[in-house]
Amino acid sequence: MRRGLAAKLGIGWTLHGDGRTPRPGDAVAPDERLSWGRTVGLGAQHVVAMFGATFVFPVLMGLDPNLAIMVSGAATILFLLIVQGKIPSYLGSSASFVGAVTVIRAGGGDTSTVTGAILVCAVVLAAIGLVIHFVGAQVVHRLLPPAVSGAVVMLIGFNLAPVVAETYWPQDQWIALITMVVVLGCTVLLRGFFARIAVFLGLVVGYGLSWLFDTGFGPITAPDAEGTVSTHFRLDLSGVADASWFGLPNLLAPSFDAAAIIVVLPAVIALIAENTGHVKAVEEMTRTKLDDGLGRAIFADGFASALSSAVGGPPTTTYAENIGVMAATRVYSTAAYWVAAIVAILFGLCPKFGAVVAATPGGVLGGITVVLYGMIGLLGAKIWVANRVDFGNPINLLPLAAGLVVGIGGVALEITPQFSLSGIALGTLVTLLGYHVLRVLVRDRR
Repeated sequence: MRRGLAAKLGIGWTLHGDGRTPRPGDAVAPDERLSWGRTVGLGAQHVVAMFGATFVFPVLMGLDPNLAIMVSGAATILFLLIVQGKIPSYLGSSASFVGAVTVIRAGGGDTSTVTGAILVCAVVLAAIGLVIHFVGAQVVHRLLPPAVSGAVVMLIGFNLAPVVAETYWPQDQWIALITMVVVLGCTVLLRGFFARIAVFLGLVVGYGLSWLFDTGFGPITAPDAEGTVSTHFRLDLSGVADASWFGLPNLLAPSFDAAAIIVVLPAVIALIAENTGHVKAVEEMTRTKLDDGLGRAIFADGFASALSSAVGGPPTTTYAENIGVMAATRVYSTAAYWVAAIVAILFGLCPKFGAVVAATPGGVLGGITVVLYGMIGLLGAKIWVANRVDFGNPINLLPLAAGLVVGIGGVALEITPQFSLSGIALGTLVTLLGYHVLRVLVRDRR
């Protein structure tokens, strides 16, 4: 009875071979594990892989990084239970909402408004996951073909370019430049696991250099995150000494604003595309058909994001960094993800750690975001290339071209004096509606 329940929940692992390494030409399946000592080591690798992005994105959105780390662990456990252990994946903080959150805050929205909008978006994502589970994965391909989903992912990334240029980079251009070079160099020159944590390594190097520059050259005169020019140290660790070693992160109830919700909703498309891509990647690596698990995965992501935002945390998503760790090690055991999730929860219960993260200098974030935001944008192009989208077809070319310029350029459409659509939201509508309307018109002409 207990074994049957454990297997159904995906927590009944059998030992793979001798428990030391995968057998030659074989891999450790999701329902298998190596020895517990090696499983803990693999879990630690997954923690490092997700670490950088999971706390950088909340910092960029003005959310509590300590809470983000803790809820990422809880979200991962929830995800593994919902997919019944069939899809090994780590749920970290999502980058897809950074642009929308920037727009909300620029319009005067606070953290509760941000998390309220994310909560509604997460509920919509969970509902779509349920529809996919009962209707089938083909509904995703019909509503969001690669041409459309690629364009939305691209505009989400490139819409953030002004944030780098106007907010982060000017805070310390030289630290930003060095950090960017370190990230690029680590990605290309290092191999395997270390290449996959290049962003984290860039963060550590930039953090350390900021302290060295403060020691060697003294304070810098530059704008802060709000654009106010002053003379200050690059790295301010005053909050670290005051933080305790153990305690709960700050929890915050959401509030709801219609304009903020509309700005955030296009991220649903990006998350569907992202989850679908990750499930396909795991399917390819494990050589197991997972189409029937796609709806569960999307529902689990939406449900986890809803719970996270309900207490003031960021949205979540499956992490490519951790999928890369699986590919490198040939160990797809969900037991390692349980270890990583538990470690993340423990990290989240250390406010001193959160204070260290919150002190990350703006210049360091500038060097990291110039790479990350570009990578998000180019993921859209990757979707186009992988699916061989035909831009000789005007149905693909015209609505995508118009939507990208509208979204990236920040074009606004005023509906009423109090309400307008702009940026990502308007760009997504132009792309999605334009594509499907043109398809209907062409079909009717025939």
